[in-house]
Amino acid sequence: MKFKMAVDNKKALDKKKDNRKTFLLGFVVVVLLVLVVMFGFSFLVRFTEFLGERKEANGGITNDSELPPLPPRIFVPFEATNSAAINVSGTAESGTLIELEKDDVLLDTINVDEDGEFIFENILLNLGNNLFSAVAVAADGKRSEISKEVVVVFDNEPPRLEMTNPVEESLTVDYEDFDVVGKVDNDVSVTVNGRIGLIDSEGNFKVKIQLQPGKNNVEIKVRDLAGNETSKTIEITYDF
Repeated sequence: MKFKMAVDNKKALDKKKDNRKTFLLGFVVVVLLVLVVMFGFSFLVRFTEFLGERKEANGGITNDSELPPLPPRIFVPFEATNSAAINVSGTAESGTLIELEKDDVLLDTINVDEDGEFIFENILLNLGNNLFSAVAVAADGKRSEISKEVVVVFDNEPPRLEMTNPVEESLTVDYEDFDVVGKVDNDVSVTVNGRIGLIDSEGNFKVKIQLQPGKNNVEIKVRDLAGNETSKTIEITYDF
């Protein structure tokens, strides 16, 4: 019985609170309508702006304009190159300033154009790995997070080519099928007279060619990821 009375009392209190909220809401609406009639709609707009400013001053929700810019995206033309300088381009929020870093050292700054694009030209590379990153800076000084890092390898050394068969630069044989055999570095490609050679885990390759009667010029080319190339031409005479 006591429990039922407590529940009924709680329902009565809740109903009383709801009625009070409804009355207050109606009273506020009436006051606002009176203010609009007396002072015009512009007063209501200014009053709303005033309330919004007070809310922000008290730690309320901030405008999107106060958020830092998004991180830029940077692009490089190659993962590896034998050129000492490259262009670094990218995209970011228009109106921001881009700070480009290489190996955690600030290189240069540039403004993003109205299309959200930017480009740094003739950026010098160091031999080996070059680590690039960028930050976008808004007009109010807010900075984005660091962009995704991009690595470019600068390598201007020609790749290794060691011939196992033949070891001579010219020779004469009396058989038609000939195995061109050699050894190279990893991460290179090998062609023999335009035919691609398979390279094993230790850098060994072998390409079988068919000789024509008389002199045959056999060209072996090795090319690495940076575009460096080593080539060798061997003259094989097929005397049948």
